[in-house]
Amino acid sequence: MGSALFRELARMVADLAEVQGLRSFALPYPALAQGALDHMVMHCLDAGETPPRSLPELWEWCRTRPAGDPLFAVPASLVTPGATLVHPTGRMPTRSCLEVASHGPDGGVAAHAGALLGDLEARCGTGERYRQCRRFLARHPVVHQQDRFGPAWSRAVWSRVKDLYGPLPESALVDGVFLRCPSCGLPALPPDGAVPVPGPSAADEDIWCEGEECPRDKPLELIREPDQVWILRRSLRTFLVLPHRTEEAARGALERAGIEYAALSGPLSAYRLRDTGPGIVDIQVYDRLQPALLAVHIADSASLADCTLVVVPDALAGRDGYRKAFGDALPALLRDRLVLTTPMDLVPDVERAQREETDDA
Repeated sequence: MGSALFRELARMVADLAEVQGLRSFALPYPALAQGALDHMVMHCLDAGETPPRSLPELWEWCRTRPAGDPLFAVPASLVTPGATLVHPTGRMPTRSCLEVASHGPDGGVAAHAGALLGDLEARCGTGERYRQCRRFLARHPVVHQQDRFGPAWSRAVWSRVKDLYGPLPESALVDGVFLRCPSCGLPALPPDGAVPVPGPSAADEDIWCEGEECPRDKPLELIREPDQVWILRRSLRTFLVLPHRTEEAARGALERAGIEYAALSGPLSAYRLRDTGPGIVDIQVYDRLQPALLAVHIADSASLADCTLVVVPDALAGRDGYRKAFGDALPALLRDRLVLTTPMDLVPDVERAQREETDDA
């Protein structure tokens, strides 16, 4: 019950974060939120614990009670015990929340991103147009009015993708100013709710951005005309924009090594290597904080190549337990076909996969 409830709460948080004026919610609550609150109340009563009395209080629980809390008891083999659904500083859905909300048969938030990209691919008509549009989205999570007058602006691309953008949400503004992380380009918020003074600050490490993992070696970008800014939909910011840096690093590694590849159609950051011998070798690129959920997601794919190299950021793969959690969550029959790697290790792993395919033949 606890794991299922944790996922229901994750989907509630993800949905409510898209609603303007979240902090002023009044009864009646949205149906999804009311259902999650009711289930939480019943779960607490069964567990002999005082339940939350309102949606704001439940939201606070999602900020302070992690997956490993006895109330949820989500297995550590599925979600890291310290993961919360609402970020303590940003008070918005954590990346782990969106990954948990994507776990399950319907794919949740990640599936929404895939559906948007699938529709875009169909509208583009050709693979090259789609790749141009996809690259634009990944590199421009935020678009300012003045960007449209730059020399690199493509009116044709913008006409195809502009419906995937919307106005900045109220939750992204601080005193009427929009703050953007210089590393990931996504919304950021300071811990004290005040616009930071330009330059390094002792509290920089407490600044939240949607990327969550970004270094704090540069000051936040301040945009004082938020009404002239459009922002990409959240599902695409998380499941397209964030993996893009790793995707570009992986492609760069292949090109420097002279390894040829072709982009695969569909929403995934996926490529098929050429001249790999008798076996098919694919590459899929992700940036997911929860390795077990990533393994389950890939294992549930409709089809997999003879060997699939799963590329994640170097920093993630280097975390204690990340590789093991990914491997342990895979079905035994897939452990030899799915290889977790990084842009740094990609070329050696490709060469190893090619040798193994040749030997097996």
